[in-house]
Amino acid sequence: MKIITICGSLKFEQDMKYYAEKLALEGNCVLSVIYPTKNKEEYTENEINILGIGHIKRIDISDAIFVVNKNGYIGEAVRKEIDYAKKHNKEIIYLEKNNGEKNTKIFQ
Repeated sequence: MKIITICGSLKFEQDMKYYAEKLALEGNCVLSVIYPTKNKEEYTENEINILGIGHIKRIDISDAIFVVNKNGYIGEAVRKEIDYAKKHNKEIIYLEKNNGEKNTKIFQ
């Protein structure tokens, strides 16, 4: 069993939920993003920072991150999460092939 944090754009919220469940049913402990309950504009800067720090902490305690890069899309925030995970020697698993990287581990 691995501890895996889901990373991806919130525009893929349903896909992230789907793969979180799939990974959990394979016996992994899955940590997910906090899904917003209001429009982004309604969050204070402090609230956004708190949510971001929490996500980094989830990566810290994970063995791996699972990147939901549907249609090859990886936004700026997710790129930073990938860089952070690499810097901290976390396994990185992509939903789809990531053309920007050699030896990309793809979800099976």
